Amino acid sequence: MPKIQSVQAVIPPKNIFEIQNESKQVEQSFGTYLREAIAQVDHMQKVSDVKTGQLVAGQNVDLHNVMIEAQKANIALSATLEIRNKVVEAYQEISRMPL
Repeated sequence: MPKIQSVQAVIPPKNIFEIQNESKQVEQSFGTYLREAIAQVDHMQKVSDVKTGQLVAGQNVDLHNVMIEAQKANIALSATLEIRNKVVEAYQEISRMPL
């Protein structure tokens, strides 16, 4: 009958420095995260503008791709505005709290 091997023999132990490095994940500030999100929305708007301009100029561009890019940009902008509204609303709620 074969012997049952221990689980420890199959899985090598981790080095203490590897464990510490895993726990130190790079954290982004809220401002950095917000800046990157706005940059992505801006990029989507620019792509939509370029595709629309190509369509208007009569270049060989698929209409459905132009519409998809326009809707992506519209949805991203709408979501950004809603997030902004929620942040402003939360700030106003906090400012109304008595100290």
